[in-house]
Order: sequence, then structure tokens, then C-alpha cells
Amino acid sequence: MMREIPISELRAKCLALLNQVQKTKQPIRVTRFGKPIAEVVPATRFYVGWDGSDEDKIKILGDMVRPASEEND
Repeated sequence: MMREIPISELRAKCLALLNQVQKTKQPIRVTRFGKPIAEVVPATRFYVGWDGSDEDKIKILGDMVRPASEEND
């Protein structure tokens, strides 16, 4: 069962609760007046390469700053 905490506790202990979720990988449900309003879940790695580990597998083509002018850009 997921741990539930009132929003007032989240406000008071935000950083500690975020650290707990990161360490235990267990989500926390936030409630207001006893009703769930949000869940704090551990972050997932949804990107590849930005930490440098896959640096040799990614190739950037073209200009990353200017807007695309062609439909296939």
C-alpha cells in the first residue's frame, strides 16, 4: 500500500520526503481533506546520452538554434 500524507506535511517536509522517495523508490500519495490530489514518484531515466554515457551513439545534424524552415527539417 502506498504511503499517504496530507499536503500540509508535504509543505513542511518537502525536501526530506523527496529524498525518501529517491532512496526507497516508493511513491507517496498526497491528500487534501483525505482525498488524493497527487503522487510523488521516483524519477525515471527517460533520456539517453545527456549524461555522456552514450555520447558516441548520438549525432546532432544541422543547426540546433534556428527554427526548421523545411517540412522535413
